[in-house]
Amino acid sequence: MAAALGIPKEYGYVVLVLLSYIFLNFWMSFQVGKARKKYQVFYPTLYAIKSENKDAKLFNCVQRGHQNSLEMMPVFFATLLVGGLQLPVIAAGLGAVYTVARFFYFKGYASGVPENRLRIGGINFLALFGLIILTAAFAMSLILDVNMQSRSSS
Repeated sequence: MAAALGIPKEYGYVVLVLLSYIFLNFWMSFQVGKARKKYQVFYPTLYAIKSENKDAKLFNCVQRGHQNSLEMMPVFFATLLVGGLQLPVIAAGLGAVYTVARFFYFKGYASGVPENRLRIGGINFLALFGLIILTAAFAMSLILDVNMQSRSSS
């Protein structure tokens, strides 16, 4: 027997954080587009090659900042949306921290000095870890609820 799920009214905060990250992603993609023009790296080239472009590292840092954010996006979205079903305010708070930290991660990376991405941007990993814990706690609460219901109906 499956546990009934209700969406808490505070879940709207989770959705707002999700939207803010979508807007951040659009902004990062525009930054990559501007870098393509500035450093003369045209589509479909994903990364510049140093032997062909003297500004390869600068472009690649901008591209990599966005690419890394895209790589992490499925994990962020899944943990934000699922973990937020049980504790939406905490999930939204962690998601907001993650989003702001990802902005600084991108800005630090795009500076051309990859180590700069971790100054403030490194906080994104702590926020994501918090969301993973929330999601695991939600899963455990469902499992325990199902076990309790099956015992009481026996």
